[in-house]
Amino acid sequence: MYPKRNSRVVSVGSVAVGGGSPVSVQSMTKVPTSNWEDVVAQIHSYEEAGCQIVRVTSNTPEAADALKYIKNEIHIPLVADIHFDHKLALAAIDAGVDKIRLNPGNIGKEEKIRDVLNKANDSGIPIRIGINAGSLEKDILRKYHYPTAQGMVDSALRQVEICDKYNFQNLILALKSSDVMMMIEANRMIAQRTDFPLHLGVTEAGPHASGILKSAIGIGTLLAEGIGDTIRVSLTDSGEEEIKAGFGILKSLNLGTYGPNIISCPTCGRLEVDLIPIVMKVEKALEKVKKPVKVALMGCLVNGPGESRDADIGISCGKNYAVLYVKGKSLGKINEEDIEKRVLEEVEKF
Repeated sequence: MYPKRNSRVVSVGSVAVGGGSPVSVQSMTKVPTSNWEDVVAQIHSYEEAGCQIVRVTSNTPEAADALKYIKNEIHIPLVADIHFDHKLALAAIDAGVDKIRLNPGNIGKEEKIRDVLNKANDSGIPIRIGINAGSLEKDILRKYHYPTAQGMVDSALRQVEICDKYNFQNLILALKSSDVMMMIEANRMIAQRTDFPLHLGVTEAGPHASGILKSAIGIGTLLAEGIGDTIRVSLTDSGEEEIKAGFGILKSLNLGTYGPNIISCPTCGRLEVDLIPIVMKVEKALEKVKKPVKVALMGCLVNGPGESRDADIGISCGKNYAVLYVKGKSLGKINEEDIEKRVLEEVEKF
């Protein structure tokens, strides 16, 4: 791991983003914001999954009006996502949101951005400038002929200059692309040009499996290089799955302790128990556990004992049995059919 990039700190409600703060995990609601009761129910589910910042679209006057009701019913910072109409950003600030997300590529004239910056300054809330490869300004596209990492950086720096002009410094930047390498390159470049916190994500990453792979590579590469302060995994799936994937990326890089960390072998010809369904059942049973417990589920006696002793709770399997380890000590053999039950009992005690 590289040393973490030294960015300034921006507060999104109660969550600090940047500096030495932990990398936070975000998601976005997936129902019409005007149906505010449905949005609140979804956010409550996100909160249970561990979501730390939530974003909702504010794409109509009805959606903007719903924000004040949503804000009063949730427990994590609320971000309003604005496109095309700057007046919706102004209404969202009046509704008491904790942050505004703007896409300057589709907002229009600088005067409109100025009005949002001045109101956000007066209200003391930050703005995330969201640069997407798919919606760059027309003059930048003419210059480079198609979306590029440099074009994304040019767009971001243009918006930073506008913010400087109107004395607005409470900024988070996000440079996103569905092209993983373009996203990585753009964020590497902008990280060298500014000290604003960076929101990472591979936008439109796709369905569950492929979307998680793209996100893990793009977000994970940058985080391993010390770049990035908050993340959102964008999946054609539920927000709960996005949150789960986000924490999974952080756990894999030792950037946080968010629930169980399951270590399990890929299985091979040495396997003498039916390990795959055991692992799947244990994983499912631990989905809502918040304890930072390391569980090793190993299928044979080659690497099994070492991995099991190194975990908080571990099993190392022989023929139709397993040796159970807790905090490095063997508790003796257990039957294959008792593995799931005993592991979950030990997690509950941990």
